Amino acid sequence: MQNTDSNVTPFYLKPLAMLGRLGFSAVKIATDFLDYMGGVWVLVISALRWIWRSITLPKIRFGRPAFYVQLVRLGAQSVGVILLVSFCIGLILALQMAPPLEEFGQVETVANIIAVAIVRELGPLISAIVLTGFAGASIAAEIGTMAVNEEIEALEAHALNPIRFLVVPRLIATVVALLVLAIMADLIGLFAGYLIGITKLQIPSAIYINNTINQLDIADFGTGLFKACVFGILIGSISCYNGLRVSGGAAGVGKATTNTVVHSIVAIIFCDLIFTAIFFAIGWT
Repeated sequence: MQNTDSNVTPFYLKPLAMLGRLGFSAVKIATDFLDYMGGVWVLVISALRWIWRSITLPKIRFGRPAFYVQLVRLGAQSVGVILLVSFCIGLILALQMAPPLEEFGQVETVANIIAVAIVRELGPLISAIVLTGFAGASIAAEIGTMAVNEEIEALEAHALNPIRFLVVPRLIATVVALLVLAIMADLIGLFAGYLIGITKLQIPSAIYINNTINQLDIADFGTGLFKACVFGILIGSISCYNGLRVSGGAAGVGKATTNTVVHSIVAIIFCDLIFTAIFFAIGWT
């Protein structure tokens, strides 16, 4: 019997229908991505506007006590983990790079490689990824819980801007904490490589220190700290944005926390790639 159901797609049109569904999904994903990036960008611009107003207008304050609390809460909890991870990374780099360099009689250049890798890339990157787990997840969960409990609506009802009182202190605290943590990660990573160099690899201490000093310059520290600053902005803005748009109760808070960690790490890696390519193109390598 011939099928007269008009909803049944003929077999020769099924590939076109599948292609149409794939195209619709791709367009939806791109639209959601652009909407998300636009929301984060608007949040950052609004926060920077309030920061500028607090600097230029004495009567406007964003809440310095809240900033100090967030700085201690977000930064202090990450110190131990970041120092441990950076120390291990320094040891790993020295042990992994020594055998191939020793074949060419250049084992002393381990100091040069570790210095560049830690200061330019791994110090800020490791600090940002670890801080994402502490600060990013904590901020998203805290603000998300406030959104679920309608505390943000209560602030708006009292003519208090949520970005001014919630986002700005956390954003500044995240940036400042990441800058300090990146410097600490650089120092402990260099120290770990130094320990392996003078003990396991039998590199004279004076040679190792001289190679490290001669390899590094102000551009290396500057690019690393610039990346740390941008990473801090990414972590703070993404976590605050995900927290502010929470809906759906406890499940929404959990989803926002997970999304914050994933989105922040992806954004950090992608941003690091872009800046590394730019610095390479302009000769800051």
